[in-house]
Amino acid sequence: MPWLLPRRIASGGERLLDRFLAELGERLSDPATDRNALVREVLAQVLYGAGFEELLERAPIAALALDPAHVTFEAEYYAATDQEKFQRVKPLLWLWKTLDLTPLGQSVASGVKIRATLAPFIFKRVGKNPKFFQNVEFSVGYNLELGDDVVVHRHVLLDDIGGITLMDRVSLADYVNVYSHTHDLREQADVTLKHTVLGTGVRVTYHATVLAGVRIGDDAMVATMSVVTKDVPPHAVVMGIPARVTRVKERPDCPYCTRGEPHPAERIPRMPPRKGNPDFPELRPPGSGVRLPDSRE
Repeated sequence: MPWLLPRRIASGGERLLDRFLAELGERLSDPATDRNALVREVLAQVLYGAGFEELLERAPIAALALDPAHVTFEAEYYAATDQEKFQRVKPLLWLWKTLDLTPLGQSVASGVKIRATLAPFIFKRVGKNPKFFQNVEFSVGYNLELGDDVVVHRHVLLDDIGGITLMDRVSLADYVNVYSHTHDLREQADVTLKHTVLGTGVRVTYHATVLAGVRIGDDAMVATMSVVTKDVPPHAVVMGIPARVTRVKERPDCPYCTRGEPHPAERIPRMPPRKGNPDFPELRPPGSGVRLPDSRE
């Protein structure tokens, strides 16, 4: 018996949804489309069953709350954000976030399809069959790379401001946090951006955290509530705070193991850390300027 069972909604609803998403994808593919205007019109229709201009006349505050031009995201306040790139994806992040709060977003049948339609227009790279459940948060969106068949469950945070790569078949369980920036211990405003990589087939389970710059090897698994602070080798299972290797999956059929070749995740070039605040341009070694307390203190 398969692990996941096929489920369909009524044929009339499915046809309506597919037509809506086809039209949305066609509009987004047109470089002349005003994304702010498109998003506010879609949200007005979904939430109020009215055109945006009609809603603006009748309920102006409700209408303005739908317009991406009248909202701000946390990322817009950070010097590390590429404002030009972010303004391009901002309307679609607002559409994604707002639709999540509607019946369309809460239904798996429609919500997953909607997010899969929006993903290629937001993220840096998207493979086949992305599956996002509701209430996933991104820092900027434009620095996220997805391989094929990536699954991201509810309430996951993908802090992609420094870059996150999720390779084929990565699975992130509910409430996972993946980071790509750090703060200096002495100066909170001293931010360093670090590219974070999760290899092919990686599973990160409930409420676990992956810190910035970590590379998790192919087929590895992160246990519930763990905090990953350093690289994880392929096939390893890590758990704890900080996470440590507790066992290794036996994979006699792994072609990279038998031939001694680097796994796909190990072939991704390491990007050097970058400073996220121009007031702190100098890269310092981790832990510099910090001392351990004397046992007598």
